[in-house]
Amino acid sequence: MKNNTIKTSKEDLIFDIVSYAVIAILVLACFYPMWYVFCASLSDPTVVAGCKGVLFWPQKLNLDAYRRVFSNPDIWTGLKNTVLYTVVGTALNVLLTAMLAYALSRKNVMLKKPLTLLISFTMFFNGGMIPTYLVIRDLGLLDHRFAVILPGLVSVFNFIIMRTHFESIPDALEESAKIDGANQWTIFWKIYMPVSATSLAVMTLFYGVSHWNGWMNAMLYLPNSRELFPLALITREIVLSSATSAMNDGAALTQEMADAIKYATIIVSTLPILCLYPFLQQYFTKGVMVGSVKG
Repeated sequence: MKNNTIKTSKEDLIFDIVSYAVIAILVLACFYPMWYVFCASLSDPTVVAGCKGVLFWPQKLNLDAYRRVFSNPDIWTGLKNTVLYTVVGTALNVLLTAMLAYALSRKNVMLKKPLTLLISFTMFFNGGMIPTYLVIRDLGLLDHRFAVILPGLVSVFNFIIMRTHFESIPDALEESAKIDGANQWTIFWKIYMPVSATSLAVMTLFYGVSHWNGWMNAMLYLPNSRELFPLALITREIVLSSATSAMNDGAALTQEMADAIKYATIIVSTLPILCLYPFLQQYFTKGVMVGSVKG
């Protein structure tokens, strides 16, 4: 019986070793800063301040920074607002992106190519910050929740992925549905959306992360409504603040404790979205590839 195993050449072996080594270094470079913040948030602030080398695990477990973070009402308000913006915004993003992609993936749509070109044009050129601010102001959306949700409601990149995916679905599905008397709404909801679950999961991840981490729109369009700030903007203020007086509770706050509070705030603001990745990871690569090449 012949052995069909392909022998690995010396050049291939060296290439694999170098590739894995480079990947390992890149993974470590990306992972360690987050691990350092996590360990520092759980450590005694004075020990972290005196540590001159790398930090591989928490030093003298201390949860005082987390107690201060969770006792801050701004954190809870920001978390509530962020969950609202993420859930409502992502639902609208995915729905409108799928509807637009479906409409412009049909073969008999009037002005299909010019409309697609105009939409794609905005991916490379946009009005800029000041014109967008003036539009939001003139629409009366300043200091309103919709000022955070409505701008950028449809991502052109995600639209192109979804449109290409819809175009790759066999026409026989639509034709058989039309024979049974289904209209476009029925075809969209009962056929195209269920078979696009993988791509929709990827769109949900993209939009959800964008909303969860978003702070620029809130900073620009909510100048007088601190109660509407998302968690990312609250975190930004705490990280940029040298004294973190809002966390002080009237007591003396050392620079070491201020740094620990910053670390704890970063962990609190990023941990929920990190927990979402394992559930959508199985769809990530497959969903992007399904919508990237027309079959």
